[in-house]
Amino acid sequence: MAEWSSLEWSKTARRIRVPLGFVFAVLYFWLARPTWKFIALGAIGIVPGLLIRALASGHVRKNEALATSGPYAYTRNPLYLGSLLIGIGFAVAARSWWVGVALMVMFFAIYVPVIRDEEAFLRRRFPEFEEYARRVPRMFPRLATGSQKDEAPAGFSVDLYWKHREYNALLGALAMTAALILKLTLFPG
Repeated sequence: MAEWSSLEWSKTARRIRVPLGFVFAVLYFWLARPTWKFIALGAIGIVPGLLIRALASGHVRKNEALATSGPYAYTRNPLYLGSLLIGIGFAVAARSWWVGVALMVMFFAIYVPVIRDEEAFLRRRFPEFEEYARRVPRMFPRLATGSQKDEAPAGFSVDLYWKHREYNALLGALAMTAALILKLTLFPG
């Protein structure tokens, strides 16, 4: 029974994560109390998060091949790691504990089950996933690559970046930063 409910929640979490993100953005904007200093401090997480996501999107060939090159040689989930860094950066920029708490709840309630579900799919689809999972950590990267010595590294593909529409993460971050600056300018203090 617990396995069934966990599986069902993973499917539900996958469906609601994007709409929930939009709801969270509205709540975020309402709760945010930005200052120039905290927007700059938040950028310390946001910029690397965007870069990690961009690099990862140029290495993943969804459902075609197991991604093990680029950021995938250091962490099995660089897209989610990038999203987490972006989220932490925006929580700092918002200068609101409530935003940070909501971010952590969303991450553990939504993204952890989605990650587990995706890994179950990868285990079924790619027999080599088990060995890869043994070498490379799930979320927080190792400093050394987890790649095998005989693996040929795949290069970054700009075409994959565009195909996966990863530029939307950058556009969303720019829009939210502009909203924070607008709120700071129109409603200081």
